Amino acid sequence: MSPVFTAAILALALGSVAPGLQAADYKPEYRLSTVLGPAFPWGKAGERWAELSRQKTEGRINIRLYPGARLVGGDQTREFSAIRQGVIDLAIGSSINWSPQVRQLNLFSLPFLTPDTKALDALIKGPVGKELLAQVEQQGVVPLAYGENGFRELSNAQRAVRTPADLKGLKIRVVGSPIFSDAFTALGAQPVHMSWADLQAALVNGVVDGQENPLAVFNAAKLGGLGQRHLTLWGYMADPLIFAVNRQVWESWSEADRRAVREAAEQTAAENIIASRKGTGPGDEGLLKELERQGVTITRLDPGQRRVFKELTRPVFEKWADTVGRDLVKRAEAAIAAAK
Repeated sequence: MSPVFTAAILALALGSVAPGLQAADYKPEYRLSTVLGPAFPWGKAGERWAELSRQKTEGRINIRLYPGARLVGGDQTREFSAIRQGVIDLAIGSSINWSPQVRQLNLFSLPFLTPDTKALDALIKGPVGKELLAQVEQQGVVPLAYGENGFRELSNAQRAVRTPADLKGLKIRVVGSPIFSDAFTALGAQPVHMSWADLQAALVNGVVDGQENPLAVFNAAKLGGLGQRHLTLWGYMADPLIFAVNRQVWESWSEADRRAVREAAEQTAAENIIASRKGTGPGDEGLLKELERQGVTITRLDPGQRRVFKELTRPVFEKWADTVGRDLVKRAEAAIAAAK
């Protein structure tokens, strides 16, 4: 047998067993972090990503969902650091929660930057969205796709909010990113930093008067039943989700399995965006009508009313544009203008 023929046979043999050898080095289980559980579109996406990844890798990659930010003791703002350090293997994280570590992600939290889903799509599907994912990757985390938690709307137990004067003095729960404190302070409210895990008890006990979250979250958490009877649709910011993997974990997988997990993330993200928007917009207001049937009063701001809130928070926008990067903000504004 010639040396060339022998080498070819050996290469074929090694190629046939390499996937099995690679899989033998995989973890028996990978830990996936989300803030919300499967009752919400966010947590449901976690289940779906795990399911599709297992199918597409023929069982080589098994993922277990850890909702409630349990892997970081419920402190959702620590999630990005944990996935970077390897405490978490995979995550579907909010741009809000990751923005303390990746400052450019504060772009999405700039008050009243993104007026509607068309504008949001222009950002996450265009060059701006790609640049933000590149910033995440520079921090040692491999981003695969954008999902969506939704536009954050305002609710409270005291009164309808149509003007900033209606917000004055209300204690509003916000996540632990300082841009939210700045925005609600500018509007005359009293922002209270609090994790999602603590929110429901705080609403029941009157520790806070209100909160801001996407409609799908409001509905699934049954916040209307916790006294949140006044809901204002103001869409002051959008909350994209990012599907991501720890770099060391990612590099431990074969190229075929990395491709499979990426495909699973992209498919799940597309499904998640549909689920997060269902029943909340023009032509499909089923969720809004259901909330009204439950006794929630919905206030829809007209463009003039929304403009007043936007103008009051403009100093906050300008301050945080420096943090995000002026050039990036300008390009985001241009993309949104083009989408109109």
